[in-house]
Amino acid sequence: MLDVKFVRENPEIVKQNIRNKFQDHKLELVDEVIALDLENRNAKQEADNLRYERNTISKQIGGLMSQGKKEEAMELKNKVTKQSDRLKALEEREAELGVKITQIMMTIPNIIDPSVPIGKDDSENVEVMRYGDPVVPDFEIPYHIDIMESKNGIDLDSARRVAGNGFYYLMGDIARLHSAVISYARDFMIDRGFTYCIPPFMIRSEVVTGVMSFAEMDAMMYKIEGEDLYLIGTSEHSMIGKFIDTIISEDDLPHTLTSYSPCFRKEKGAHGLEERGVYRIHQFEKQEMIVVCKPEDSMMWYDKLWQNTVDLFRTLDIPVRTLECCSGDLADLKVKSVDVEAWSPRQEKYFEVGSCSNLGDAQARRLKIRVVGEDSKYFAHTLNNTVVAPPRMLIAFLENNLNADGSINIPKALQPYMGGKTKI
Repeated sequence: MLDVKFVRENPEIVKQNIRNKFQDHKLELVDEVIALDLENRNAKQEADNLRYERNTISKQIGGLMSQGKKEEAMELKNKVTKQSDRLKALEEREAELGVKITQIMMTIPNIIDPSVPIGKDDSENVEVMRYGDPVVPDFEIPYHIDIMESKNGIDLDSARRVAGNGFYYLMGDIARLHSAVISYARDFMIDRGFTYCIPPFMIRSEVVTGVMSFAEMDAMMYKIEGEDLYLIGTSEHSMIGKFIDTIISEDDLPHTLTSYSPCFRKEKGAHGLEERGVYRIHQFEKQEMIVVCKPEDSMMWYDKLWQNTVDLFRTLDIPVRTLECCSGDLADLKVKSVDVEAWSPRQEKYFEVGSCSNLGDAQARRLKIRVVGEDSKYFAHTLNNTVVAPPRMLIAFLENNLNADGSINIPKALQPYMGGKTKI
């Protein structure tokens, strides 16, 4: 969320940013919120003046009463009463305007970084770099569900009967592989200096609206009926929420955390063949990383975060690439974002397995995450990135480590988490 003062002083910058994100329907909101802000500031000024005048008159009334000038004192009392009625009306209007301003400000997109490519949607995202050589073997790679079923590793039919579409039972070595990847990712991030955390898996609405846009909230979140609680769609929500309404000493920054959680998502929209199976599902597990830092350090941490994911996938013999998200593909709170995509030998193309985002001070402003420095107080910057999210990641793992005889290689880094197994 932007500072309303910034919008007031830089309306054309804000409008051009909206155009760059191809959200022209929001252009009128800039003028609307500026007008509301002016009315709100005028109401506040008038209210402050009335309070000052009321205090002054109250002192005069006391003096008049002590002098026995009751009639003059009563006239002033009547004036104070009228002013009190006006003051109450102004305070109510201030509250009403404050709500309207906040609602609009939460829909105006954050200012994107100048380096972000301009484009309408994800079809215009830009490849940055490839890591590892993508290989298409000389044997046919089965669909990932077929690979799992060949190992008695998945049961979708039972899951449909129990919970419906979009759920699964993982079994045997495939389930063990899933847990091994999560455990390896946890230790990988701990070795890189991140503090391990298991967060709450449900969060209140004030945290939800603090960490994501209304559009994302509607598309993703499951609400607990009858309670002010939502199931998290990613542990980033809960992890950033950990700092809600806090004042952090600048000396304590950065906070670097890596977290495990199950994730729950509605996953609205049409699903093609490649998005069935375990690619796009309602429940999955994930290892995440988040950083809370000083503004001047956020781009440095942004580069470190996505590099962590690239490095992890390369230790598992999976070729990946980074893809810069264009302006139209950025969620409203994001300043800059890059997707990490893994190579699919079966499809002979890359597909998304993680996303790294710098949100500037947008989340911190909404959640009141403030930093106290030697000479100033300011909002922190927040970043997040997927370490690994099986079972989607398992698709890339199985395809890239499959042998012609149907066996699956276990990379050296993962073998200690698989009881020493070198193959499944």
